[in-house]
Amino acid sequence: MRTVRNALLVVWVAALALLGIAGQAAAHNALVSSDPADGDRLDTAPAVVTLTFDQPVQDADVNQLAVTGPDGEQWATGEVRVARNVVTAPLRPLGPAGEYIIGFRILSADGHPVSEEIRFTLTTPGAAAPSAPDTSMTAEPTGQAKPEATATVRQREPAEDSGIPVWVWVVGAVVLLGAGLTLALRMGKSSDE
Repeated sequence: MRTVRNALLVVWVAALALLGIAGQAAAHNALVSSDPADGDRLDTAPAVVTLTFDQPVQDADVNQLAVTGPDGEQWATGEVRVARNVVTAPLRPLGPAGEYIIGFRILSADGHPVSEEIRFTLTTPGAAAPSAPDTSMTAEPTGQAKPEATATVRQREPAEDSGIPVWVWVVGAVVLLGAGLTLALRMGKSSDE
């Protein structure tokens, strides 16, 4: 009876430990702040978008950031930069007044992609806004697509090594708990004999 009680105690402690580790391992990066912030109303167009996360972002080729204007044009240009938990991308001078959408997809510290949209409003037309439509130009032939600019290329910033991936710690904890359970069960059997 004592062996069964000891085994159940070990299993209960192991389950609690695994739940604690799994909760930490399942936590993806979360956006802490952005500049411009969601819902901002700006008189002056920003020159750069800055996203700050709660954990380091992996400096990978898959990180993307795009800014779409009210006219459907893409306004992000240049390189997406990652410096630990801060992601930045330059913007070309914004155009018409209206709502702009910042869309991003980054690689989380735990290896999962994180994506979200942030909306801000430019209340005054930017430098790239047309002053008046030019009626002297002829229409473009159909079938030609407008070129789009999206900031997807990034430049590596010197960063510290973020350490061992989380999954290694989870596997190690499972192995150690399994070894402890096996040892406890064998010790319980030897004391009953």
